[in-house]
Order: sequence, then structure tokens, then C-alpha cells
Amino acid sequence: MGPITAIAIYLTIWWTVLFVVLPLGVISHAEAGIDKGDGGDPGAPVDPKLKKKFLTTTWVSAVIFSALWLIIHFHLIELPPLARGH
Repeated sequence: MGPITAIAIYLTIWWTVLFVVLPLGVISHAEAGIDKGDGGDPGAPVDPKLKKKFLTTTWVSAVIFSALWLIIHFHLIELPPLARGH
């Protein structure tokens, strides 16, 4: 696996994990009983804690990527060869 491919795979894993982590532990204004007034979305989070979620996403993605890299590097699962262009 080349460095560009590794970066692309890591970023794909990172974004996927981010969408899994974002809704965890979120309390909406409606659930907290806070009136948003006119124009406010009652489903908007009171405190999204984005910094914590980005850090969690980063280390979870690193663990998943490391496991994937080990599987590929040590040929623990045989992948079929890619077709070469003529």
C-alpha cells in the first residue's frame, strides 16, 4: 500500500467513523426543554462537543486503519489481484 492510498483509506475511515460518533451523547434543545424561539431548530444539539468527537474519531480511525494495514501487510486475508490495463 502506497502512501497516497494509505492516506485516502485513512480519510475514508475517518469520515465514516465521524458520522458514527456525531450522534453519540447528544441532547437536543427539545429533550432539554429549552425553547429555541422563532426560527431555531428544536432538534439542534445543546452542546455538540465537536472537539471531543473529532479526537475520538481520530483515535478510533487510527485503530481501525492499523488493523487494516496489518491485515494487508501480513497477507492475513488474500485479496484478489487487481486487473491491469493493457
